[in-house]
Amino acid sequence: MRRYLVAGNWKLNKGPAAGAELAQAVSNLLQGRELKGDVLVCPPYVSIPAVSAVAAGNPVMTGAQNCADQNEGAYTGEVSPSMLKEAGARYVIVAHSERREYQRETDDSFVAKINLIHQAGLKAIFCYGEKLEERKAGQAQAVVKAQLEGVLPRLESADAYNTVLAYEPVWAIGTGETATPEQAQEIHAYSRQVVGDLLGATVAEHMRILYGGSCKPGNARELIGLPDVDGGLIGGATLKAEDFVGIIDGAEAANG
Repeated sequence: MRRYLVAGNWKLNKGPAAGAELAQAVSNLLQGRELKGDVLVCPPYVSIPAVSAVAAGNPVMTGAQNCADQNEGAYTGEVSPSMLKEAGARYVIVAHSERREYQRETDDSFVAKINLIHQAGLKAIFCYGEKLEERKAGQAQAVVKAQLEGVLPRLESADAYNTVLAYEPVWAIGTGETATPEQAQEIHAYSRQVVGDLLGATVAEHMRILYGGSCKPGNARELIGLPDVDGGLIGGATLKAEDFVGIIDGAEAANG
């Protein structure tokens, strides 16, 4: 049985003080509850220590939004997975659509990052998904397959427990658009099939695949209740404690 994961990607929001305040508010609302899944917040680098201090797995874990593809050296401005672990992170997001577009990051970089994440004893959340024009052209499955094939078989030690996938319909991020439940289930089921072809049926059965589009309290239960959707990688809706916990409530209900 796959445990759900609800992960909040705070993007370029919440410095150390504001991040700790939000993490504390989420923790307070979840206090004393025995959750059926996992909750993760991914603040900016500078906020990770402050957030970790108040959200040390009770029941909120801390992650990072990105990392370097090197462990150390003359790489000004970069932060390595081992440094993130020391700061309190337990997960690292890799290949978010914004990194692909704005920083022009490539499969080679994603492979190097995830291998270092695993070597540091952290878990990777690998993002993938098609753009609007690709979906309109009927290329959604081809894009998904190419992005998974470009990274997963090249990893040194990927398994269902150190790697999470996050399907991002790029056309549904920050637009208010949401994939229909049918669309989400179809592409998640296809993704699991591709993982099975690449890493084997057992890994595919146990690997968590998150929905990375516009998930909110009103649709969380329906989306996360789909057979092949194991949670969400969520942006703006996780910046308010009540909304974030509303999504977690939806995940709880879906896994009741």
